[in-house]
Amino acid sequence: MALSGKVESEVEIQAPAAKFYNFYRKQLEHLPNISTHVHGVRVHEGDWETVGSIKHWEYTIDGKKLSAKAKIESIDDDNKVITYNVFHKEVSEDYKSFKGIIQVIEKENGGGIVKWTFEYEKLKEDIIGASPESYLNVAEKVVKEIDAHLLKE
Repeated sequence: MALSGKVESEVEIQAPAAKFYNFYRKQLEHLPNISTHVHGVRVHEGDWETVGSIKHWEYTIDGKKLSAKAKIESIDDDNKVITYNVFHKEVSEDYKSFKGIIQVIEKENGGGIVKWTFEYEKLKEDIIGASPESYLNVAEKVVKEIDAHLLKE
């Protein structure tokens, strides 16, 4: 098993891609109100939407309550891509680096595809915390929760 790697997933959404991306880009503070997996998020440094800003997240993966910080590394509004560097506490105990990349792709007939990619480098073979696949699984569930929320608006 390699210490570094990448896991990816694509989730089809019914909400307009621009609306979904706008939620993720400018309204993320509302996520704990609509997600059963994310319990809290607050600005740790900077603000909600500027490159370099850091948010502190509280969430559940594999039945365990965890927390991490995520720094916005880059934002590409034209291609609807946001890259985060995830670190702190449990993540830093298992990973030398852990990067999350979300891309929202418009479909011609409406709706879209949300693509999540997690790139990582483990500190050792056998980690004790959540696997990259577990993070991907929760990211997929959160995409579905956001999509359902946006369809109700």
